[in-house]
Amino acid sequence: MDARAIIATLRRGGQPSEAELSWFAEGLANGEVSDAQAGAFAMAVCLQGLDQSARRALTLAMRDSGDVLHWDLPGPVMDKHSTGGVGDCVSLLLAPALAECGVYVPMISGRGLGHTGGTLDKMEAIPGVTTQISQQRLHRITAKVGCAIVGATGRIAPADKRLYAIRDVTATVESLDLITASILSKKLAASPEALVLDVKIGSGAFMKTLEEARALARSLVDTANGAGCQTTALITDMNQPIARALGNGLEVAEVMQALTAGKPCPLIEITAALSGILLTHAGLAGNDTEGAERITEALLSGRVASRFGRMVAAQGGPDDFASHWQRYLPVAPVIREVTAPRAGYVSAMDGEALGLAVVHLGGGRLVEGDLVDPAVGLSDLVRLGQWVEAGTPLARIHAARESAAQVAEAGVREAITLTSQAPELPPLVYERIS
Repeated sequence: MDARAIIATLRRGGQPSEAELSWFAEGLANGEVSDAQAGAFAMAVCLQGLDQSARRALTLAMRDSGDVLHWDLPGPVMDKHSTGGVGDCVSLLLAPALAECGVYVPMISGRGLGHTGGTLDKMEAIPGVTTQISQQRLHRITAKVGCAIVGATGRIAPADKRLYAIRDVTATVESLDLITASILSKKLAASPEALVLDVKIGSGAFMKTLEEARALARSLVDTANGAGCQTTALITDMNQPIARALGNGLEVAEVMQALTAGKPCPLIEITAALSGILLTHAGLAGNDTEGAERITEALLSGRVASRFGRMVAAQGGPDDFASHWQRYLPVAPVIREVTAPRAGYVSAMDGEALGLAVVHLGGGRLVEGDLVDPAVGLSDLVRLGQWVEAGTPLARIHAARESAAQVAEAGVREAITLTSQAPELPPLVYERIS
């Protein structure tokens, strides 16, 4: 095998063989492929593309470049992935909700990327919680609690870790083929029997149009199903945050309020829609609607809050988090309201701008290695279609310093559009791709 020959095949518009892609992925993992060759490979894929067969082969090769988990549990093992958005803390409800309904969920998640939040950062806003655990401990927690939310070890899809870093500095992040292989190589390494994908669309998502979201959803679904994992995607709205808060500790508070209030809300609705699909795949519901109803009942009953607390404790957090979560979550020293400059309907939100405001408050990373402040962010955000009077709050800023709060206030005002006419509200779920 020769990296140069594989790159040349791609450059000419050809498709490398399964064996060649397997060799290249192994070379990424063990260093036999140089950074220059990895960058040339990524650019060639970005410009010429892969067919469905080659995309599946690259995904499986990257999965197999490291450890692949195996399970021996008395129930189905399933997982979920979101393509990223703002105020998206669905995973923190979904994993314990599915566990409460008989599904095992060893969820390997990621950190914040760009303007979007990261599930691991949210979990680590809870004092004592660790998400970097051994495979042995992951197996023990999953078997005992039914769910865990952890980061990938260095031995999970190491080829992807290497190629992702190269893509970040070679302007090849946007390749649909490489996005697909990156997401699925890590998810398939956890060996789920079924997978549900939450593909976001709108101002707070990476995919801004339905066409872009549909293309990504189709690529992910076809590749994962071709790899032997039952997979369905929902294209869901991200023209406003799902929760009414952005920021790691504040989103955990939203999760706990949703789990203990016993009232329907968008966060519960989208969690139920995604989870219901997996209950159907598991044979625990006759159809997606029945599955969603089972999940909703569990969420509103308070049982999922207890399950979430057990997961927190198993990952090093407080034993009584479910019942006393308010005392454990961090509080920012500066809290100030952003008020409406005039009366009107909330007709649009720039979700990306809101997410970046939180990043600049310290709730995300401007460069790799930045420390994240779990206390900062935005809470009590207005919703699309809501009427506000002049001087009433649009959001509440949680900041470490007054100067940071002032900058964030200007950003939030600019990100929220008020008009005299009520807007047409987007659907929560646009399409189902299977």
